[in-house]
Amino acid sequence: MATQELATALAGDRAKGAFARLGAWTGSHLRAVILIWLVVLAGFGVFAPKVESVLAGAGWQDSTSQSVQARQIIERDFAGLGSSALQVVVVDRGGRIADDPSAQAVIARVEAMLRASKDVSAVVPPTAGSSVSADGRTAVVVAGAAAGTNQMVTAAADLAGPLSRLGTGHVSATLTGDSALWADFNSVNHSALIRSEVLSWPVTLAILVIAFGSLVAAGLPLMLTMTGLLVAAGALVLANRITPVSVWALNFALMFSLALGIDYALFLVVRFRAALERRQARPGDRAASVAAVAETVATAGKAVAFSAATVLASLASILVVPSPAFRSMAFGIMLSVVAVLAATLTLLPAVLGKLGTRVNSGRVRLRRGHPDRPSGHKLDKRLHAWGRLVWAHPWPAALAALAVLTLAAVPVIGLRTSMPSITIIPATANARVGYEQVTDAFGPGFPATLQVLVPPGRQATALRTARGTTGVATVMAGPTSNGWTLDQVVPGTGPSSAATGATIERLRHDLPPGSLIGGAAAENYDLEQALASRTPIVFGMLAALGFILLLLALGAPLIAFAGVVVTGLSVAGAFGVARLVFQDGHLSGLLTFTPQGFVDAWGPLFFGAMVFGVAMDYTLFLLTAAKERYETHADPEHSLVGSVRTSGRVVLSAAVVMIAVFLTFALSGPLAPKEMGVILAVAVALDALAVRLALIPALLAITRHAAWYQPKWLARILPKVRFSH
Repeated sequence: MATQELATALAGDRAKGAFARLGAWTGSHLRAVILIWLVVLAGFGVFAPKVESVLAGAGWQDSTSQSVQARQIIERDFAGLGSSALQVVVVDRGGRIADDPSAQAVIARVEAMLRASKDVSAVVPPTAGSSVSADGRTAVVVAGAAAGTNQMVTAAADLAGPLSRLGTGHVSATLTGDSALWADFNSVNHSALIRSEVLSWPVTLAILVIAFGSLVAAGLPLMLTMTGLLVAAGALVLANRITPVSVWALNFALMFSLALGIDYALFLVVRFRAALERRQARPGDRAASVAAVAETVATAGKAVAFSAATVLASLASILVVPSPAFRSMAFGIMLSVVAVLAATLTLLPAVLGKLGTRVNSGRVRLRRGHPDRPSGHKLDKRLHAWGRLVWAHPWPAALAALAVLTLAAVPVIGLRTSMPSITIIPATANARVGYEQVTDAFGPGFPATLQVLVPPGRQATALRTARGTTGVATVMAGPTSNGWTLDQVVPGTGPSSAATGATIERLRHDLPPGSLIGGAAAENYDLEQALASRTPIVFGMLAALGFILLLLALGAPLIAFAGVVVTGLSVAGAFGVARLVFQDGHLSGLLTFTPQGFVDAWGPLFFGAMVFGVAMDYTLFLLTAAKERYETHADPEHSLVGSVRTSGRVVLSAAVVMIAVFLTFALSGPLAPKEMGVILAVAVALDALAVRLALIPALLAITRHAAWYQPKWLARILPKVRFSH
C-alpha cells in the first residue's frame, strides 16, 4: 500500500515542473544520490588536501598595466631585479659596516644564502651612494627574481627565518621588499582567518540549534557547507594547474559555503516542515515525505536556484578587474556557490525524503511550551503580527527604514580608498621591520623606488626630466640591456602616499615617449587606479544583472526595480559605517587597530559585490515567498503577511548566524579581516532588519497590486516562472 501511495505521489509531481520532478526523484532515491555524491566528493577530495600548499600568494596587480609590463621586461633583461626581487636589510647597531668585520661577515653569509636559492637569479651587493646609508650603518642586499611573483612570495616566506638567524648580537639581517610583504600579509591574515573560522563553528552550531529547534535539522547546513567546501577546494587545485589561483580563494570559498549552506538549508527545511505539517504526516509516511520534498524543491528550491544565479552574477562582475588575485578569489567563491547549490537541490532533498518527520529529532526546547508545536512557533506568530502592522502602517515603517539606511549611508560621500600601507601587517613582521629600517636610514621614499625603463638613446633626456620633476628626491642612472636602460627614481614620499601617485603620473606624462615606469609602488598605484575605474562598471553590472534576474523570477518590473534600489542602499550603508570606523578611526580602540586614514582600495568593489550578492539572496527569499502567495490568492495583504511570516524567520535566523560569523573576523588581529568582518556584518544587519523586514514589506503594502503588475508586452517576452505548488 505504501509503495502504491509513493508511486501515486511521484506520478502527481511529474506534471508540476522540472523542480518538482527533481525533488520527487531525489526524495525517493537516497542511495543513488548518495552514490553520485560519493563519486563527486572522492574525485575532488583527492586534490583538496593539497589546496593550501599549491595556491598562489601573489597576483595583487593590474595585469594590463604599464608597471607589470615594466616588471616583465626587467625580469627578462635585467636579472629579475624588479618589484618581486628580495631585499635584505643589514643594520649594524655598533657602528659603520665598513669598519666592522662581523657586519661584513653577515653580509657575506646573506649573499651566499641568497645565491644558493633556486629562486634567485643574481645577487647585488650593497653599493655606496645607492644601497648603503649616509651614516654607513645600514646596507641593502638585493636578490633578483628567478621565478614568477607567486613563487617569489613563497621563497620570501621560506627565506625570512633563515636570513634573520644569520645576524649577530649587534648586526641584524631582515628580509623585506614587496615579495616579503605579501608573504607576511598572507601568513598573518590566513592564520587570523583560520582562528576566526574555528571560533565561528561552535557559535554557528549553537545558533543553528536554536534556529532549527532540533539537532538533526541543525546539522543539515553543515552538511551542505562541508560538501561545497570540499568540492571547491579540489576544483581550485585543478584550476591552479591552468592558471595561478590565490590562496585567499579558499578562505572566501569557506565563508560562502557556510553562509549559503545556512541560508539554503534554512529555507528548504522550514518549507519542508510546513509541507509535512500541512499533510499531517506521521512517522514512516514515505509518500507524504516524498510529496513534501517535491513541493519544497518546486517552491523553495526554485527560489534558491534564482538566488544562486544572482550570487553568481554578482561575483562574475568582479571578473572585469584585470587582477589575478581578484579573479581567482571570485572564481573560488563561484565554485563553492555551484557546489552548495547542487547539494541543496539533490543531496538535501534526498536526506529530507529519508528523514521525513525525523527531521525534528533531537528537539531542543529552551523554554517550556507545547511539545507538538513546531520550532519557532512564537517567532512565527510575532512575524505574522509584524507583517500585519506593516500592512496597516506602511509609511511609518518605510520612512523609519529609510532614515536608518540614509543615516548609515551618508558618510560614504567622504569615503577615501587606497592600497594598504605597511601597517597592514604587524609591527613585528620582518617585512615591516625591514621597511622601517630602510626609511630610517634612506628616507621615506626609498621603499617606493620607481624603476624607469627608457628606450634607446633617451637616457640623458629621461634623467634630466626625472631630476626636474616635482616629488622626486633622488635619481640614479642604471645599466642598459637589450635596448632598454633601467634607471632608479626615488620619490620623496612613501609607497602608499597620494603624493607618490601624483609623482608617478607626472613622470609618465613628462618622460620620453615609450618610457615605462615600474616598481612595487607603481604596481600598487596601477592596481588602485584599475579598481577605482572598474568600481562604477561593477556596480552598474550588479544593478543590471540583479534587476534582470529579479524580473525573470518575479515577472514584475516595479518590485524588481525596488529590490535592486533598496539593496544598493544597504550596500551604501555598510560602506558608510566602514568609512567612520576604518577611515576616521571610530571604535579603533575597541577593535584594536590603527586607522590608515582610508579604506583599502579593494573593499568597495570586492566586498561590495559580495554584499550585493548576499543581500539579493534575502530579497529573493522574501519576494518569491510573496509571489507564491499572490499567485494562489491575488490578495496583497495575504501575500505580504504570509511572506514575512515564513521567509522572515529564515532571514532573521540566517542573518544572526552570519553576523556572528563575520564579527569573529572583525575581532581578529590583522586589519584586512577586520574590514571584511565589519563591512559584511553591518551589511547583513541593515539588509535583514531595515530592508527585508521593513522597507520591502512597506513598499509591497504601499504599491499593493501594482507591485505585481506585468505589462502584456513583457508577459510575451518573459518565461513563465511560478513558485506556487
